Amino acid sequence: MTRSSADGSGAQGAETPSILTKAFDLLHAFNPHERVMTLSELSRASGLPKSTVHRLLARLVDLGAVEHHRSGYKIGVGLLQLGASTPAGYMRDLAMPYLANLHRWTGQTVAFAVLREFDVVYLEKLAPTDSPSSIAQVGSRLPANCTAIGKILLAHENLDDLADFLPSPMPGMTPQSVTDVATLVDQLRTARGEGVARETDEAQLGLSCVATGLVMNGFAIGAVSVGFPTGTAMPAQLESALRDTASKVVKDVEAGLAKGRGHWFPREI
Repeated sequence: MTRSSADGSGAQGAETPSILTKAFDLLHAFNPHERVMTLSELSRASGLPKSTVHRLLARLVDLGAVEHHRSGYKIGVGLLQLGASTPAGYMRDLAMPYLANLHRWTGQTVAFAVLREFDVVYLEKLAPTDSPSSIAQVGSRLPANCTAIGKILLAHENLDDLADFLPSPMPGMTPQSVTDVATLVDQLRTARGEGVARETDEAQLGLSCVATGLVMNGFAIGAVSVGFPTGTAMPAQLESALRDTASKVVKDVEAGLAKGRGHWFPREI
């Protein structure tokens, strides 16, 4: 099918990226480490010519997706409004009081995430001020097989079919990461049976994590985890506290869906 030349793509197929693709490439150049960037930095990070970046920035500023900063450009708060309008954002809002309680009780890092394909996407993270630097930040997307929170989400997929769809080998983040599909599926079966997943040094050396899922109709719509420095003695009631937190969030989500929002979540929820 021929595409309109107005979007900047080629006449046949997708040989040339569309203007929308280029705009998203530019937006993705921003990251938690580079929150304010100059035109030249954005050009290098996105791989787009400066002239293209200049035109895109002007339009994105008009739309509120990007804002001027005295030393360059930054993501606009208008995108925060869009992100907060997702069903996942609604679930995160309901979860916040329970996540905060778990964070206060453990004194450790509490995270909340969802599964997207074979990656876990972090919606919230509450960390103590003296916690070690972590690669998992709000908005981060990490391989699910490397994280406890990702494993518990995968554990509630169809495990009989999952091995046929997972990339083999799976991506690794440390020497401890489980990249063998058969080994991972065995771990997922155990996690599903126990209701919790664990990992030690698999996403980041020196950090461990325990997670449980928010299960509705047999499907994990999200998950909560507690992360801590490897070797830290954690309370014996940690797994119970995780399950209790997840149960309370699920109860609130179910109550919200009963008010005409049942189509917001998958798997007939």
